[in-house]
Parts: sequence; C-alpha cells; structure tokens
Amino acid sequence: MLFLRALPAGLLLVLNTLLWCWPLLALALLKPLLRTAPLQRRLRRAMGGIAAAWIAGNGLWMRHLGRCRVRVEGPLASGPDDSCLVISNHQSWVDILVLQGVFNRRLPMLRFFLKRELIWLPVIGLCCWALDFPFMQRHSRAYLERHPEKRGEDLATTRRACARLRGVPVAIFNFVEGTRFSAAKQRDQQSPYRHLLRPRAGGLAFALDAMGEQLRGLVDVTLHYPDGRPRFVDLLAGRVRRVEVRIEARTIPEEFLGRDYAGDEAYRLQFQQWLNQLWAAKDARLQALQQAAEA
Repeated sequence: MLFLRALPAGLLLVLNTLLWCWPLLALALLKPLLRTAPLQRRLRRAMGGIAAAWIAGNGLWMRHLGRCRVRVEGPLASGPDDSCLVISNHQSWVDILVLQGVFNRRLPMLRFFLKRELIWLPVIGLCCWALDFPFMQRHSRAYLERHPEKRGEDLATTRRACARLRGVPVAIFNFVEGTRFSAAKQRDQQSPYRHLLRPRAGGLAFALDAMGEQLRGLVDVTLHYPDGRPRFVDLLAGRVRRVEVRIEARTIPEEFLGRDYAGDEAYRLQFQQWLNQLWAAKDARLQALQQAAEA
C-alpha cells in the first residue's frame, strides 16, 4: 500500500526531471562554443532558471500530493547574487528537496561537492556536471600514508573544479555530519549531542580552502521533523506532514580563510572548537523543537 501511495508523486518526480534535463543539457553543449564572458553569463543564467523551474516543480507535488508543509524561521537569504556557505544537520534524504525548496530563487542554487564517480549517475550526474557542481576525488588517509606524494592533490583538483565558478554567485552546501543521523551511528560515535552526530570539520574546511575568498557569509540551517525522521518513500506517500527549518545567518571568521587545515595543527584545533560550538547550539535548538512538538 505504501508503494501504491508513493507511485503518483514518484512518477511526477521522474517526469519533472526528464522535462527539464533535456533543455539543460542542450544549453550545456553550447558552453564550449560561447566563450565570451557576457554570453557565458547569459547561458549560466538560463541554466540556473531551468534548475529553479525543476525545484519549483518538485515543490508543487510535495505540497499537493505529498501534503508536506515546511515552516521556516529566520532570515531566508541576503540575496540571490551573494555567494555563501550553507551548512545543515542531516536527518533524511528528504532534506535535500526541502532545502532546495526553501532557498530556491532566494540564494544562488545550492551546489554540493560531489565525488567524481557520481558524474556517471544516470541523468542526475550529467545535470550536476552541466550546472558546474564541483566534482572532486578525495584520497583516504590510508592511501595517503602509502603515497605521501599525493598529499595536497585533492585540494588542487577541487580548486581547479571550482575555477569555473569564479565570479559566479554560488551557495556551496555541506552536510557537516557527513551522513544521515541514526541512533546506532550516534552510539557508535559516542556523540556528545542528543540529536546530532559529531561534525566532520575536514569537509567544511576543505570547502573554505577551495572557495573561502568568494564566500561572503555562512547560512546555518537546522532541520527538524516533528513526526520523526522520514524515509524518502514517506515523502512520496504523503506521510511527511511537517518540517521545521530554522536559519541563522553567521559570518565566516576571517582568520579561517587561506589557511592549511591539514598542515596547521593550531588552526585545525581552532576550527574544530568553533564548529563544535555551532553544533552545541544546534543541538540545543533541536531539543527545544522536540520539546515543543511533544507539548
């Protein structure tokens, strides 16, 4: 029964994606041919408009078929032309569609740092490539211990990928926990937080290393599902009725820009302490939201 209830919304998601991916990819093929800066800006604006239309289409089926109501508190954005870093806790795969809807046309389109292998994901991988999502290849710690000459290569590769976004308004997005929350993961990590996993400072510092000089602020998002963490199929089946979104606008400390997270131990400890303070405040916010939902 759950599958049958999810089927109409799932079909609309697929059809909406197929509707907009073809004009997007067609414009992407023009990018190597239109090399002047004014034409590139117009092309990027048109492609951004297509992505915004796709997000808006998803919002329609989420509201009307999914019956999902998103309540937002806090400043939505400073403007669609201001580059920024966006961070959030990670509860469910539903988070991505919720956040895209909240910030659509209010921030530059959210862009994620993606593993290079994801470019081969059918349709979505090509669309992310067309929209200049930064694809990166990160070596594991074990690999770097065996090949120390590769240290720094990850950051250099990512900076080359970000070079295409120079001068373009961007909203770089990062799920700081690195994975979706679960009670089992919380126990395994011995997380000191009631509603969060430990934050992974390395990924966030990596984004700042690559694009910090272009980012004008930090948008700190807290996501809460009063009826419990949903699965994606729950959204499609209309079982995600309420989503609470809290937004805090923050500044990125200037002393964090242009620093070497991997090689500077003092900076690494300072950055981790700053992030842990943000996470403690987010945990308290989630506790207040949980108590309000249970009242």
